[in-house]
Amino acid sequence: MDTGLSEEVKTLEEFVEGRLKPNLVRAIAERDKVFERQKIFSDLRKNIENLEKNTVTCMRTLVNIGTEIYTEAEAPDTQHIFVEVGHGFYVEFTWSEALSYIAEREKLLSRQIEEYTSKIGAIKVQIKVALEAVRKLLKIPDAEL
Repeated sequence: MDTGLSEEVKTLEEFVEGRLKPNLVRAIAERDKVFERQKIFSDLRKNIENLEKNTVTCMRTLVNIGTEIYTEAEAPDTQHIFVEVGHGFYVEFTWSEALSYIAEREKLLSRQIEEYTSKIGAIKVQIKVALEAVRKLLKIPDAEL
């Protein structure tokens, strides 16, 4: 193989391994984080809906006080709920306000998931194109790569 050709192949392989694959791993990890936030909001929405449906006015529960240590807690009034809105800040909502906020957050998270999914698809296409270019440079038949 000539030196110029091997340099092109090496450059493409380094681009795939050093840039595209790490970007793909990062994008998948970020999308997974968004999926987790979406699940948290979905669970919260279901819990609030159950509270409304069963007209719960007070409740006893276990609260995680850190490092998976739980203590009993009593909520004498369940008409208001504190929801984390980001960066460690909580806002007190009524159930209906919380459900409205959660619906908006779920829409936002769905859009973020769609964006990450598109980004992941684009990176996969770039990897495939780069590998196809390597195959053509090396004149390898389709079945061997």
